[in-house]
Amino acid sequence: MHAPTGSPQAAAAPPPISLVPEEGWHVSHFFYRIDRARLREIGTPERMEGLGQLKEAWEGSSSHHPQRLQAYLIAGHKADIGVVAMDPNPLANETTHQRVMASRVGPALDCTWSFVSMTEVSEYVPTPEQFAEKLQREGEDAASPAFQAKVAGYARRLPMMNEQRLRPEIPDWPAVCFYPMNKGRAVGANWFTEPFSRRADMMTEHGHSGMAFAGRVTQLISVGIGIDDWEWMVTLWARNPQYLKEIVYRMRFDEASARYAEFGPFYVGYRMPLDELFTRTGLKE
Repeated sequence: MHAPTGSPQAAAAPPPISLVPEEGWHVSHFFYRIDRARLREIGTPERMEGLGQLKEAWEGSSSHHPQRLQAYLIAGHKADIGVVAMDPNPLANETTHQRVMASRVGPALDCTWSFVSMTEVSEYVPTPEQFAEKLQREGEDAASPAFQAKVAGYARRLPMMNEQRLRPEIPDWPAVCFYPMNKGRAVGANWFTEPFSRRADMMTEHGHSGMAFAGRVTQLISVGIGIDDWEWMVTLWARNPQYLKEIVYRMRFDEASARYAEFGPFYVGYRMPLDELFTRTGLKE
């Protein structure tokens, strides 16, 4: 017997099966440490074949390759190589990682840490109407030409800014910093029990601090809630490593960070061509 149109059974039809989000892309961060002892056991022909396989995994142009991918030399002891990959289909990112591990040099690569997340437009990004209301609360005259120009300019920029949030381009800048974070749930400082208006005000303050670094630092905030152990992943690209230090220090004083933020491990990396990356890490003899 068929359920009548409009019945609860008809309304409960499952959504179509898909791994591609209705909005945003999947983002994967992978960090690899080289096992030097195992690397020495791999003969030169096999090692060169393996490096070719890594190149194909990280620079390939097949239909299975992520639409965005960049590898970095990672500073310090936590890892040697870091990779960020982005695509609408999570299998593109994950297949890249599996191809790395299955390569001839895969036995000498330990994936020490990874993070799986998705891009989004934050709920704290104001609409043009909300932006206008904010200007009025700050005392601006809604009838003035300056007010109208600010609102119109914001409305023009917003689609481009949201496009970068959802399908971000990776800048050709030399330094990068990755770190996961949560919003705290401590008694008296629980982010998730604060009213939306107060959270929005704190995030506005946080955003103003970041805007001071426009042209020097650009960021991607991807969401791991329900997907990974941490709630967010912060990726900062900079024209110089000094700017990474300066922006993180400055933003630590914002209430959203000082009172509510919990941070995981920091990874700092440097962009370079793959041949140089292989030489500097010792993968290439």
